Amino acid sequence: MNIQPLKDNVVIAPEKRVEKAKTETGIYLPESSVNENEKPQIGKVVAVGESKKITVKKGQKVIYSRYSGTEVIMGEEIYLIVKNDDILAVVGK
Repeated sequence: MNIQPLKDNVVIAPEKRVEKAKTETGIYLPESSVNENEKPQIGKVVAVGESKKITVKKGQKVIYSRYSGTEVIMGEEIYLIVKNDDILAVVGK
């Protein structure tokens, strides 16, 4: 990955959804039928800008605002560039 965010921007690699959606009766739904709004907004920080306002570090797992950021596709990987203020929490230590 060769993205260096500027100012107070952070590059996040969103987690791929592992669990499959299931109906109340136990039928698994295809991924295409799952509502995008129900997907978790969790990812790993892969790069941070140089602003002193940035509160996260490379390698941390974070929760970010659902509609924040700009999606960037590089090769087969998807990244989000978000503002530091759109990061809601750090997961784990």
